[in-house]
Amino acid sequence: MADNIQNQINNLVEKLTDDYGKGRTIDEIKMFEYPDKGVVIDILEKLKIIIYPGYYRNSNYRTYTVRNNIAILLEDIIYNLKKQTAIVLKYTPEYQGVDDATIIRASEEVTFAFLNRIPKIREYIETDIQAAYDGDPAAYNKDEIICTYPGLLAILTARIAHELFLLGVPLIPRIMTEHAHSLTGIDIHPGTTIGKYFFIDHGTGIVIGETTEIGNNVKIYQGVTLGALSTRGGQNLRGKKRHPTICDNVTIYSGASILGGDTVVGRDVVVGGNAFITTSIPEGAKVSVKSQELTYNYDSRNPVERKDVELDDAWFYMI
Repeated sequence: MADNIQNQINNLVEKLTDDYGKGRTIDEIKMFEYPDKGVVIDILEKLKIIIYPGYYRNSNYRTYTVRNNIAILLEDIIYNLKKQTAIVLKYTPEYQGVDDATIIRASEEVTFAFLNRIPKIREYIETDIQAAYDGDPAAYNKDEIICTYPGLLAILTARIAHELFLLGVPLIPRIMTEHAHSLTGIDIHPGTTIGKYFFIDHGTGIVIGETTEIGNNVKIYQGVTLGALSTRGGQNLRGKKRHPTICDNVTIYSGASILGGDTVVGRDVVVGGNAFITTSIPEGAKVSVKSQELTYNYDSRNPVERKDVELDDAWFYMI
């Protein structure tokens, strides 16, 4: 019996190694040429401790002062981020064929440039916490928001990843935002530009595309898509504005889709639930879906009135 199983294993090994020799993308063996996803996620977790020094513990080290704790975390982040960045910089045209010493120097410069942006990230995330507290009557305090709100976690991750994205770091920012996506159901591309006081309530099913621009004091609910009008052009669309611009003080209710790089949602606009928008909206407008109608199955002895949803204010603010 054992010999039979071993023979089958040997046959499978031969079959698979032969299959690996077909020259396809999935056949490439580059295990040391890609960033380590686990290390990138660990960097993200340590950055979260630095950004919220009083909320998350550093369980790997015993320290007695904030200064010592931050110093230890920074040393670890610098070592690992520099190493992972050196790997991914080879993907960029600028560093293809460049000697290792040059890439290591560049990765160190990028790492310190990014870490110097942490105060900016903290400045913005403080406004996001305030926006969540002001906008959600279910939030009893800000500690609850920091510790439990998936929207804030997705926003923080997007802000961290965006700074690396702006520094020209490939792949690592996407690993970060996709990690947050897997945890929260909120998909924010690291290329997205986000202003201050950004609030995501509930959040599940939200998609925000790469070239989206979001202003200050914007609030969005679950199931919202800020996407491209069409991606049929494939790689020919790379680098072009494909996603909408959302101006200041906009509220977008659940299930709404706003699509297209030329689509601008003006200041102070409210977009009702389930709206599908592909053209610009002037400032101050309220957008709702026309001619929705509720129907009921009912006992003829107890008739229920049909109701036009458009006449009912309650549906508009569905959250």
